Amino acid sequence: MSGGPIVLAAGGTGGHMFPAAALARELDRRGNSVALLTDGRGAGFGDGTGAAIHRIAARHLGGGIGGTARGVATLCYGWLQARRLLARIGPAAAVGFGGYPTLPTMFAALRAGTPSMIHEQNAVLGRANAALAPRVSAIATSFAEVGGLRVEDLAKLVRTGNPVRDAAAALAGAPYPDPSTIGGRIELLVIGGSQGARILSDAVPQAVAALDGSLRQRLHIVQQARPEDLDRVVAAYRRIALSAEIRSFFGDLPERMARAALVISRAGASTIAELSVIGRPAILIPYAHAAAGHQERNAREIERCGGAWTMPEAELATDALAARIDSLLRSPGVLADASAAMRRWAVPDAAARLADRVEALARANGGAPRWAA
Repeated sequence: MSGGPIVLAAGGTGGHMFPAAALARELDRRGNSVALLTDGRGAGFGDGTGAAIHRIAARHLGGGIGGTARGVATLCYGWLQARRLLARIGPAAAVGFGGYPTLPTMFAALRAGTPSMIHEQNAVLGRANAALAPRVSAIATSFAEVGGLRVEDLAKLVRTGNPVRDAAAALAGAPYPDPSTIGGRIELLVIGGSQGARILSDAVPQAVAALDGSLRQRLHIVQQARPEDLDRVVAAYRRIALSAEIRSFFGDLPERMARAALVISRAGASTIAELSVIGRPAILIPYAHAAAGHQERNAREIERCGGAWTMPEAELATDALAARIDSLLRSPGVLADASAAMRRWAVPDAAARLADRVEALARANGGAPRWAA
């Protein structure tokens, strides 16, 4: 596509950066010039996307009066950085993926009249996207329904799905490893976001230890744990002589998902998107302190489609989790049905759908941005 580059603005966490990077790769494959603007945390996610990476100053608004003042000052400086950069490159369109680092870039683009849209990964609109939603021309979503939107913005909504990494997209349609047909071995994958989750490091080994011995000995556990939790998680599985592989990071996580008969996980948007594309049933344990309760909303939406079971942290007693694991692993038909439900909910071509919308938005740019002198 001719004209200026397409600007993608994203916060520095994986939840924001994974879909932004997936879109950047898709746009690059189509011959578009792409600029990815994020903070220092997110810069590494842009490797291999074909996008030009730019760091924009941003800071969370919080921590009392002083913290809020520093946050506002940093965002204002980021706005000046973004304004200068966008004036130089003349973007054809801008897409925000949420997180505070998107605000300077997206407000600079909007002020210049650049065609702009946002993508919301969760089932509840995030704070940054909520500030931008009334001002952009389109709101792409992962979920069919999104909480936190104004009634007057509902007409802007289009469900594109949540773009996933190429490694996950390549596994769409991978056969489900039915526990009744894999020679007795059952692989259980436990993941808790990019750095693991302490509550899963405590709850899952205790629940597995409470399982009937004949079922427990069929299990192979693959679990992500924080570095400070690794030793005690390894020791917990060793005490019950269970086959387990425990790491703080799995570089091949989509492949691990594909091998799992059941996944126990947080309910982050990117994790749910990859599980659904690959088609793996899950016990979802939402992070209790997620902003606006978005992880529980995510989990409940997937539960309604039949692909997962939600267990809030408050209900994560050892006997309850053990009973849920036992019931599911002894019901391969139920797990296979949930795998199929996940696939039905999934949008495996989300990156292509979103790229179509972005390119249409860029074509709507009938003139040069109205950059102030």
